[in-house]
Amino acid sequence: MKQALTIFGGTGDLTFRKLLPALYNMSASGKLPAERIIIIGRRDYTTQTYCEAAREWVRRFSRIVFREEAYRQFIQGIRYYQMDFTQEAAYDALDDFYQESRIDAHIFYFAVAPRFFPVIAQGLGRVTGAEQGKVILEKPFGESLKAAEELNDKLEAFFDPESIYRIDHYLGKEMIRNIQTIRFTNPIFKNIWNADYIDYIQISAMENVGVETRAGYYDTSGAMKDMVQNHLFQILSIVAMERPQDLSPEGMHEEQIRVLKALRPVSPEQIGSQLVLAQYEGYRQEPGVSPHSVTETYAALKVFIDNERWKGTPFYIRTGKKLGRREMEVTIVFKRPEPGIEPDILVVKIQPEEGVHLQFNIKKPGDTDEISQAKMDFCQSCSLENRINTPEAYERLLGACLRGERSWFSQWDQIETSWNYIDQLRSAYRQAGNPIYVYPSGSNGPEAADELLEAEGHQWIVEEP
Repeated sequence: MKQALTIFGGTGDLTFRKLLPALYNMSASGKLPAERIIIIGRRDYTTQTYCEAAREWVRRFSRIVFREEAYRQFIQGIRYYQMDFTQEAAYDALDDFYQESRIDAHIFYFAVAPRFFPVIAQGLGRVTGAEQGKVILEKPFGESLKAAEELNDKLEAFFDPESIYRIDHYLGKEMIRNIQTIRFTNPIFKNIWNADYIDYIQISAMENVGVETRAGYYDTSGAMKDMVQNHLFQILSIVAMERPQDLSPEGMHEEQIRVLKALRPVSPEQIGSQLVLAQYEGYRQEPGVSPHSVTETYAALKVFIDNERWKGTPFYIRTGKKLGRREMEVTIVFKRPEPGIEPDILVVKIQPEEGVHLQFNIKKPGDTDEISQAKMDFCQSCSLENRINTPEAYERLLGACLRGERSWFSQWDQIETSWNYIDQLRSAYRQAGNPIYVYPSGSNGPEAADELLEAEGHQWIVEEP
């Protein structure tokens, strides 16, 4: 009998751009344990024509150099199966297909909009043994806390909760996974990773593009739901958590959820000093966007974690589209040893460049006591060997699911806690009557976001290119 990875939404952008290139990389490096890849789609493809259509996507987006021989080997395991997955009766024929192919171990990838998750789960009820399989879900996990709860209840009614893998591809990125190593294996950081030595922490995810072709989704979501609630809160929890007693999935999850539950509540009276929402100029003229849209394309937050390690330390989070640069970074700003001396700064660079930057104080050469800043850089992605040998996020996470490793997947209670906090923030923002600011395309965002930091005597740290 065989194990199969079945992709619902197999003719969509996610599958062509991310999943197939990742699976090709795994196949070419001998790390693809699934014996069959079943592509589910409505389009009138055969297996042969589908693989021909996929070839250029794999050639363009794969990490490993494309080789025709390796691609032919990869597609030997692919089968295209045409069906309308919204029709429950169609799953009887899918069950027959699995039986004829002698497949009885399943991993289902829902590469479709969340509204189809319950539809597919219900249909799979007609497939023999499907409830014993694993399922991988793409964000967003619902459009609100209530929607997320309803969705989760429907999925857990069919799949075992331990078999549901909620994929957050940011958690597969090399430098996010490296944060633990930097923190816990270096005494120079491990022993000062707390409020006694750290002044503030900044998490930035800046994009220089607009909504492009995603307006239909984005205009009902916005920056808070698209980025903060999932990706950036996950990073926050990794940066701030205690060291797990062991590095098991349960240990890491327990420490992450403690951080999220310790986020300080915000009232309407406080919200103006802790949250700024904004929209880039021209957003309402984008194709597919409502001309009256109040959806934010930028969000900046100041949050506090009420525990002993981080008492009084602000965490600043910002994300936005159509900004002047593309970067994702975590910046640790240490306390000044005395007034007038610049702080030490540690920057973990996540994308597009991967690496670590450290700024510290040193005496200027010569007969002077003047202090200047020395900078040390480790650029991991500058090495061709590193780029070739480092698995991409989807590769890493697909492999983890196939092996049954859950450490780097979002758990339901994390999602529920994050949704609860984001809904609280948005509700307080509306109650307070705060505006959706406007910022010029190509800028660093609205000036109001700077004021979140200036109130604490802080500033956004931007490393000059």
